[in-house]
Amino acid sequence: MADIRIGNGYDVHRLSDGLKLVLCGVPVEYDRGCVAHSDGDVALHALCDALLGALALGDIGKHFPDSSDEYLGIDSTILLDRVVAMVEEKGYRIGNVDITVALQRPKMAPYIQRMRETVAAHLHTGPDRVSVKATTTEKLGFVGREEGVEVYAVALIEKKY
Repeated sequence: MADIRIGNGYDVHRLSDGLKLVLCGVPVEYDRGCVAHSDGDVALHALCDALLGALALGDIGKHFPDSSDEYLGIDSTILLDRVVAMVEEKGYRIGNVDITVALQRPKMAPYIQRMRETVAAHLHTGPDRVSVKATTTEKLGFVGREEGVEVYAVALIEKKY
C-alpha cells in the first residue's frame, strides 16, 4: 500500500500601504503589501502549513515563531526550503500542491506562471505539479474591501521507496 499524505494550509495577512507584496516568492506590482513579521508571503505560509500538516508536525508558527527576531523580515522561500527539508528528511517527496489566492486587486494572471515555476524550484519538482489559482471575493468581506489577502493550500506528499 502506498504511503500518501495530504495536508491543507490557510493563512491571512492584512494589507497596508507602502509595503511590498510578495506571493509565491514573486514580487507583485501593487501599492499595498502584507503586514507580517517575515516578508509576508501569505501564499508560502499557507503552503508551509499544508506540508507540515501532511507530516503531522504542527504549523508554521510552531517552527518559525513570529516572536523570534531570527525570522524578522525573513524571505519566506527560506522558510519553505526548511519545510521541504523536513519533508525529505522524513522520507517523502512532493506529489503535487494546489494554492488558491483570494485577493480583490491586483490581477494575478500575469504572475501565475512565474509563481508556479518559483514554487516548483523550491519543492524540487516541476511546475506541472504546482497549481496556483487566484480569485476575488466579488467585493465581499475583508478581501473584497481590500483589507487583506487569504490563501488556501493543499499538498500531497508520498513516501519514497
